[in-house]
Amino acid sequence: MHKSNEENEAGIPPSKELMEEMGKLMEETSRAGVLLAAEGVHPSSRGARLEFSGGRRTVTDGPFAEAKELIAGFAIVQVESKDEAIEWATRFADVIGDVEIEVRQVIEMSDLVPDDTGPTNEGGTE
Repeated sequence: MHKSNEENEAGIPPSKELMEEMGKLMEETSRAGVLLAAEGVHPSSRGARLEFSGGRRTVTDGPFAEAKELIAGFAIVQVESKDEAIEWATRFADVIGDVEIEVRQVIEMSDLVPDDTGPTNEGGTE
């Protein structure tokens, strides 16, 4: 995920040069077989934030303060390691310029399966 900035939040579109360079990077990640998805998102002024508490829903329309705390886009890459993900994120930053990028791993179902190495009831009765 890459963080937003004042220009993103103002709805200023990326430059033609940035779009061309990002297009080249998208082609490269596709050819490398690592790109699963990549999208930019509209400014927070076109969005809403939902909060659920005590069985109630509260909807707050954007825009939201602190552009640097919002995301402007994301890419999902399938790689073998965090180091490889960081390398690809660095290449995205080379295209975007001054940016904060957060690298996170997608949770797989196997990450949620309980470990079968817990205590057992060997030889006992239930």
